[in-house]
Amino acid sequence: MHKSGQQVSFWSAVAMGIGAMVGAGIFALLGSAGAIAGSAVWISFVVGGAIALLSGYSFGRLGARYPVAGGLVEYLVQAYGVGRFSGTMSVMMYLGAIVAISLVARTFATYAVAMMPGAPPQIMVPVMAAAVILAFMAINLGGARAMARAENLVVLIKMAVLVVFAVAGLIYLDPAQLRPATYPPVTTIFYSIAITFFAYEGFRVVTNAAEDMADPARTLPRAIMTAIGLVMVIYVALAIAVFGNLPPDKVVAAQDYALAEAARPVFGQAGFTIVAIAALFSTASAINAALYAVTNVTYEMARKGELPAAFGKPIRHSREGLVVSSVLIALVAVFFDLSAIAQIGALSMLLIHMVTHIGHLRLLPQTGAARALIWLAVLGNGAAVSLGGYHLATTKPVLLLWIAGFFLLALVIELSLHALTARNITTRTPEP
Repeated sequence: MHKSGQQVSFWSAVAMGIGAMVGAGIFALLGSAGAIAGSAVWISFVVGGAIALLSGYSFGRLGARYPVAGGLVEYLVQAYGVGRFSGTMSVMMYLGAIVAISLVARTFATYAVAMMPGAPPQIMVPVMAAAVILAFMAINLGGARAMARAENLVVLIKMAVLVVFAVAGLIYLDPAQLRPATYPPVTTIFYSIAITFFAYEGFRVVTNAAEDMADPARTLPRAIMTAIGLVMVIYVALAIAVFGNLPPDKVVAAQDYALAEAARPVFGQAGFTIVAIAALFSTASAINAALYAVTNVTYEMARKGELPAAFGKPIRHSREGLVVSSVLIALVAVFFDLSAIAQIGALSMLLIHMVTHIGHLRLLPQTGAARALIWLAVLGNGAAVSLGGYHLATTKPVLLLWIAGFFLLALVIELSLHALTARNITTRTPEP
């Protein structure tokens, strides 16, 4: 098992999980979920959080048994063996991570440009997105300790701002705006669960720090569940605060910066600015944690032959997969519109989680996990996939074709890499 020689403590792992979840979640997805569930979106965050806790339990037990940097990549291999299926799922997860990090980078850039004086040109959005990715690539090249120190500081600042806003928003909210009479139909609320679950999905990055923990069997499960629990509380509180201070139509109109807009009725323009700054910290820390995770994932995939060997080669205190992935993320953030692909990423990640939990059922004798809880994780993810898929089929059916294409691309990459490996083996001449 690879060791970096630098340890990630329990609270550093918790901060890593919070950083990945909050940055990609409440700032990027609250408006999208609110557009579906309206003022009842807090219920969707409760249900999505419950599914995330079940998934966190499953991943925590898997990580305690298989404490390697690859995280889900390793769990898929342990459950299904080294082959086309586990390889395709691993490549799919990697592609999804590239898109997810790019989305967060664009969110960071949108807030950063919005706070610039005057009317900066829109070209600044992709420029800022690429710049923040490259900046955190440089930090991660310093190794796990450098990443963890930066993550602890950023998470502390942003959580302080969010907690203050949540408390103030709860104090000044208008209860009439949260009356059940204002809620959409129950089925509509459930359609948003795929999106709210995606707001928690970043917790999986904690599994990629297993090799850098002194006692992963104890630290990893506790860190995952603690991170999800803390984030669930802040998500629900913020959802109530936002929709208690703004009617749903205004939240939807400002969905790219819903939290900052909701701060205006309570704190005025200063509140908007402070929350916008918190958004910068949040998205920055999400990028930081996610780059660390994707580096460990690509190392494990390269070791198993699912990516070229160059991804696993060392560079400074990290691996070349960090540099390659950062360049790919920057390119996607610069050249692609990620609004629709974010929905594709949400459903795709739910499918990957569900497949991993199904595989966990095969590994119960090794992990010692409670069968009932793993089944609940499978069913919870399956229900979210079904509801999200049905909603897309009735609103944006073309996105379902994109999801199918996404899986097809992962399969093509997997088959191409195996074909290349086989060709290299057959053409290699033995040394004299």
